[in-house]
Amino acid sequence: MTPDFDSILNSAAEKYKKVLKAQLERNEKIKAEGDFIDYKALDKLVIGICGGDGIGSIISKAAGDVLEFLLSEEIKEGKIELRYIEGLTIENRAAQNKAIPDDVMDELYKCPVILKGPTTTPRAGDPWPNIESANVAMRKKLDLFANVRPVKIPREGIDWTFFRENTEGAYAVGSQGFDVTEDLANDFTITTTEGTRRIARLAYEYARQHGKTRVSIVTKANVIKTTDGKFLRICQEIGAEYPEIKTDDWYIDIMTAKLIDEKRRGDFQVMVLPNLYGDIITDEAAEMQGGVGTAGSANVGKKYAMFEAIHGSAPRMIEEGRGKYADPSSMLRATVMLLSHIGRDKEADRLEKALDFCMYEDKKHIITGRATGATCSEFAEYVMQTLTDL
Repeated sequence: MTPDFDSILNSAAEKYKKVLKAQLERNEKIKAEGDFIDYKALDKLVIGICGGDGIGSIISKAAGDVLEFLLSEEIKEGKIELRYIEGLTIENRAAQNKAIPDDVMDELYKCPVILKGPTTTPRAGDPWPNIESANVAMRKKLDLFANVRPVKIPREGIDWTFFRENTEGAYAVGSQGFDVTEDLANDFTITTTEGTRRIARLAYEYARQHGKTRVSIVTKANVIKTTDGKFLRICQEIGAEYPEIKTDDWYIDIMTAKLIDEKRRGDFQVMVLPNLYGDIITDEAAEMQGGVGTAGSANVGKKYAMFEAIHGSAPRMIEEGRGKYADPSSMLRATVMLLSHIGRDKEADRLEKALDFCMYEDKKHIITGRATGATCSEFAEYVMQTLTDL
């Protein structure tokens, strides 16, 4: 029997129209957004600490303890409040069939700055409903358009900062793809003018402010000609406004190779790239630094900012009773970024130096993920003792 293609296409077109309408509206909303939040103008800065799943609550508590240690005076004076937010577990999200339960989201909206533990995203075959990634949902709801990930390996001359567009690309409507028929599935990749302009602008402003001389645009514009082509073109247009900074562009496949090319990798400084490519390549870069457990991540918008570890929730560690041995290093690196973002540069520098000492120099307490090494809380105490001695 010949399929009724007209009926199939009409049904698909209606679904597609809904997706496009939402993205057109979002682009207009971006045009109307105001300036970045001024943390100094706030009577009190509320920092939300949200544990997430698996080892998330364990490593978030360790990071919260260190944050409280560093900001103790401002906390006592009422200038800063650390607020712990529960309910972002996979069990609670699955029970409510929502990426982020409404009551949790209401609490997050009250926190201009958030420190978040890893969360579990269900996949095919998992015993959970097919809910959207909590990370993706949070980025959309709080409009956290820039994922910023630094990677430093001084002994190899590596000092990279990645600016990954956070709200568009292949992840923008990742849960809204559909099966057109039993034989054809369809997903979407989104690139908007305003969304690309703001991530490009942030990358170039960062480069200018930090004395960087090179920004590399990473796409696959030779194959993904429309969306990646638009991203490349707009980034180049923004780059032309910064004549003191060299702009070049690379395809994502060759860039992954060049990052491990000892002759070339030290040349790169700032990289700006679409969502999916940024997700993949920053994990590669973090692994070169010492593993995803060594790197933090910032998710920045104009009104909110969220800082997190870049690794997952490690459910196997919890299942095997090893949760207390989880490594908080990535969360603590994210805490460095948080402190810098809110203008506490002195505290950020102190914590970064303490982490470098504890992780790479002294190594009095080594995290192995098992009873052969330190617990998460022991490592956090080690860091705080080091901070006292600095």
